Amino acid sequence: MSAVLKRNKIAVFSIVIIVFFFFVAVFAKWVSPFSFEDPTGIALAKPFTGKHLMGTDFLERDVLSRLVYGAQMSMAVGLITALFSLVFGTLFGAISGYVGGRTDTIMMRIVDIFYTFPSIVLAVLIIVMMGRGVMAIVLALVITGWADVSRVVRGQVLQLKEEVYVQAAKALGVSHFPIIFKHIVPNLMGILIVTLTFQVPNAILGESFLSFIGLGPPPPFASWGTLAHDAWKSGAMRQVQYSYLILFPSIAIFLSMLSFNIFGDSLRDYLDPKLKSR
Repeated sequence: MSAVLKRNKIAVFSIVIIVFFFFVAVFAKWVSPFSFEDPTGIALAKPFTGKHLMGTDFLERDVLSRLVYGAQMSMAVGLITALFSLVFGTLFGAISGYVGGRTDTIMMRIVDIFYTFPSIVLAVLIIVMMGRGVMAIVLALVITGWADVSRVVRGQVLQLKEEVYVQAAKALGVSHFPIIFKHIVPNLMGILIVTLTFQVPNAILGESFLSFIGLGPPPPFASWGTLAHDAWKSGAMRQVQYSYLILFPSIAIFLSMLSFNIFGDSLRDYLDPKLKSR
């Protein structure tokens, strides 16, 4: 792995960015210079001042502090959503691929049903029915994200279930579920880790979009999407002097998604024997 990272400096940079965002999210209470919800009472919508490196918004709140706490919310939603999508999609796809036959057909038709609905529209409907909140966002993104994982896992299981060690376990009378979860799923860890690295940025983008259209965490909670939403609603894009209010959260979303995707590509190259041998 170290040789791959030495050859790919961009991958190293992406890991640094990911670690930085996680550090900021975990230690937001200590990193943030001000409260994310209380007005400072110092400056109203000022781009840069001595105490406010990224300025203040129209409610006199420190933009840097809200960006730090926004990282906490966006990264948490992205990671939790990706993990739940991975677990449910893996279970569904593994059972479908291993059992096969009519069961596989029925389960894949269920996946096709989810594919027929535009994911964003389905997520919006779920949040509208459940009401705004972090749990509603996570549930909506899990429901719209697990199908991709299940298809990837099913394809891998269809290959692995024909391997000698699986056939040997069947011949020894091992039941189906131990074969799936003790022999097949552990051999999927590489592809599952790579899939996770791609699911996280998808979840961050989904949360950011939902927050941008006003379906994000309710005030005073902040995510990068809600910061962009507040800036847009206040007319920041129509006034150049206030464009920094939407610029900083947009850069954070862009860097986090780009870093996760670059890291996922590098990890996939490392775990692929054909690419690794080049």
